[in-house]
Amino acid sequence: MYYSHFGLNQAPFKITPNTEFFFAGGNRGPVLEALLYAVTHGEGIVKVTGEVGSGKTMLCHMLQARLPAHIESVYIANPSVSPEEILRAIAFELQISAAREAPRLEVMQLIQEFLLKRYAAGKRVVVFVEESQSMPLATLEEIRLLSNLETSNDKLMQIVLFGQPELDENLRQPHIRQLRERITHSFRLEPLNPGEIHEYLMFRLRAAGYHGPDIFSPAVVKHIARASQGLSRRVNLIADKALLVAFSENTHTIRTRHIDAAVRDSEFSQQRPRRIEHHYG
Repeated sequence: MYYSHFGLNQAPFKITPNTEFFFAGGNRGPVLEALLYAVTHGEGIVKVTGEVGSGKTMLCHMLQARLPAHIESVYIANPSVSPEEILRAIAFELQISAAREAPRLEVMQLIQEFLLKRYAAGKRVVVFVEESQSMPLATLEEIRLLSNLETSNDKLMQIVLFGQPELDENLRQPHIRQLRERITHSFRLEPLNPGEIHEYLMFRLRAAGYHGPDIFSPAVVKHIARASQGLSRRVNLIADKALLVAFSENTHTIRTRHIDAAVRDSEFSQQRPRRIEHHYG
């Protein structure tokens, strides 16, 4: 497609989470380092929230890639399951043999025995739960019970919840208060501002092999920022389509009309903008 036209050796704006394209700006780098610290020091339950397309999955993959060798990870991508099913899913990922008809308490006991053996061998286990805003409240409570598994000094299992802002709404429910109080670290991925979007665009182009001059003018970046609402997935979609339009016109200069064409060709252009609240700290 447009790769050779812009001197690229791979796609710069794919929406799949390739860790080679992790952008440490927009506070993503500091959040990753803080997550690594929390996980490696057994700091209870950790929560990461952000809008759809803000980079949570990329952050999760980066965290998995950066874990030290003594920490083993379990990845749960579809948490919309019952309490019994979440235990079975975790047991399956840990390669624990549990009879299909085994009661919940038996599965919990098998997980505890496995974790104690791993702990004795100097190993730790962390469970990453994506899309956790979709997790039923009863299943969230089961997650809390898993976080209770511990020795006299350390937690046997670390849990990191990744979710959309609705997760915070779920955790405000009175009957889930015990879980909320177990969350020791809470991070929020904010939308990228125009300056960060400009850095992001050029970082991804360079990572894909681009060596030419800056092709995104301030006016173009402002256009992208407005259309994307600062969400990296949308930035990727717009930039990819805009480069394709520029290629079709045999130009290396990205214009605002290229951005307009890219946005018109995107599904989210028909969505009503969602109010984004900013949280600090």
